[in-house]
Amino acid sequence: MPAPLVVLDRVLSLERGKRGSAIRNVPNSLIIFDTHFPRFPVLPGVLILGSMGLLAAKVLDEGDGWWRLAQAERVRFRHFVQPGDQLALSIEVKDATASTATCTATASVDGKPVTTVGRLRMARAEHAEGGAR
Repeated sequence: MPAPLVVLDRVLSLERGKRGSAIRNVPNSLIIFDTHFPRFPVLPGVLILGSMGLLAAKVLDEGDGWWRLAQAERVRFRHFVQPGDQLALSIEVKDATASTATCTATASVDGKPVTTVGRLRMARAEHAEGGAR
């Protein structure tokens, strides 16, 4: 079974409703590198955004629903993320209601920013009967 593409390997800090940080390792065994790109493997930006959304969902989670990434605005990809890199992700909640939240997010490798997101919009959904979380 191939490894999941959107993951967090370790949550470093978590302040519910405010901020969080996590690590995502980028192993060279990810199946996505077979096609993206064979001669110059690069982690797709959408997977970086997915990991940011996953961390934001953990920061916003209060146990009575789940959060999903709804939109990303003011996204800047500054450097490539390649196999062997370790992404340091950080999220800060700027505004939150019962059903939506806006965060800022940063991903860096070796202290160098690789992706910044000015607005990471999250939407809350209730648990569906028998649905996966």
